[in-house]
Amino acid sequence: MSGNVTLKSEMPAVTASGLDNVVAAETALSHVDGEAGRLIVAGYDVEDLVKAYDFEGAAAALWRAAGCEPAPSEGEVREALGRAREAAFGDIPALLSSKRHQTVTEGLRTGLSMLADEPGEDTGERDIPAHIRALGAAAVITAALVRTQAGKSPVAPDPRAGHAEDFLRMLRDEAPSAAEVEALNAYMVTVADHGMNASTFTARVIASTRAGTISAVVGALCALKGPLHGGAPGPVLDMLDEIGTRENIEPWLEREIAGGARLMGFGHRVYRVRDPRADVFNKAVTILTNGNERVRFAREVEVAALKALRAAKPGHRIDTNMEYYTAVLLEALGIPRDAVTSVFAMARIAGWTAHVMEQERVGRLIRPQSRYVGGWPEDEAAA
Repeated sequence: MSGNVTLKSEMPAVTASGLDNVVAAETALSHVDGEAGRLIVAGYDVEDLVKAYDFEGAAAALWRAAGCEPAPSEGEVREALGRAREAAFGDIPALLSSKRHQTVTEGLRTGLSMLADEPGEDTGERDIPAHIRALGAAAVITAALVRTQAGKSPVAPDPRAGHAEDFLRMLRDEAPSAAEVEALNAYMVTVADHGMNASTFTARVIASTRAGTISAVVGALCALKGPLHGGAPGPVLDMLDEIGTRENIEPWLEREIAGGARLMGFGHRVYRVRDPRADVFNKAVTILTNGNERVRFAREVEVAALKALRAAKPGHRIDTNMEYYTAVLLEALGIPRDAVTSVFAMARIAGWTAHVMEQERVGRLIRPQSRYVGGWPEDEAAA
């Protein structure tokens, strides 16, 4: 054979299905230790990051770690996000009139795609960086879509408010309690970044083509939308609803596990022990709801599910993941399950955009190899 044809014996070996354990990038943003149940974000254990910062501070820490110039402070991010929310609200009428979406997540995808990677001079957004524009727009779009689905008018943002506080106010048209703001801040800080997950890898691949920050965020959202990634908390609530009563917990779990069903909110692709984010959310739920009936029921289901899973799969360590208490927490905040993935994206955009910054500094196109397993044409000699 001649030219640039690759012989079958020269094809690269398959390293791992799903790219497990394949290092795709070096990052200063987050580290996931699945064996120890530890998550480090921007140099902090995630539990300490929640104690140290509101969401604006955590976003600033991620962007600083990514090498953003000039390095932003928490106060600067708060002020810029307020302006970004104001600018995004001007696009809401066009988004709502398009009617090119059926769910909140699809609407968020459409709304983010309306942002320009490089806005023109006449938009009034030239002084707002793309990562700030995307983060601010996501909160405004999500709140407006939820209200529209409920037959209510969108609420204009308050640029002076904190990001979590203003989102809840735009969602309800009334001021949230301090406990509610604290709980949402804890959630958003905790999920802001999480290693090289599917949506983050998607963002980095797109960023490596120099397509622009907004394009990378839209692509990442499309990956997050899948039920094996960010789409899982909604089904956790469906599961709790279907179980219904305390008397039905054990029979329902036994039936589902015996039938080979996957219990949403349990087990994780990376963590082999308890997901550390689940503990943060558990504490936030306790503060927020003061131990209400729904939370007590969710905890009883959790205990029974872990017992049943360990009995059915004695060789596997299966524990609660963050999706379980995410579902309970966001439900307690009055966020409909159709909007759970969008609220997840509202926070994760901070991490996605930080990864975009890192990838653009690398400046190399991501172009992995594949191993061909299809049919081969007849050899020239045999012909």
